[in-house]
Amino acid sequence: MLTTTEVRDHIRDLKDVESVAAVQEAATSRLLQLDAARKPVITPGRTGRIDTSIRPACLRRLTGTVQQPNRTGTRFDFLLDADSTAQLRRDPRNTRFQIPESVKRFRLSKVPAACIELTKAPADA
Repeated sequence: MLTTTEVRDHIRDLKDVESVAAVQEAATSRLLQLDAARKPVITPGRTGRIDTSIRPACLRRLTGTVQQPNRTGTRFDFLLDADSTAQLRRDPRNTRFQIPESVKRFRLSKVPAACIELTKAPADA
């Protein structure tokens, strides 16, 4: 196995842009693999909690199920569970979401992916 110093020396000795770019692409790919192992993947059907960074504050710590993403995967619809739906319905800070009494699970649209904390491992894990 090469040491970090040997790898740096090798990169320094590369003669063309294509070779350096190939090393950069390999390093980026490996960083993404390492990051993916640490960071859970948000996919529809996963259960989660909305974290405390979201606004409005009445949405903080509500729980439910992740639904479909937007085109870029940066926002997801989020189907609240029955308890969180009831909590949001009676929250005095909630002036945006009108939830009829007949609705058991309310769907929030466009929740930022960065605000979703997954709470349960996927079924196939």
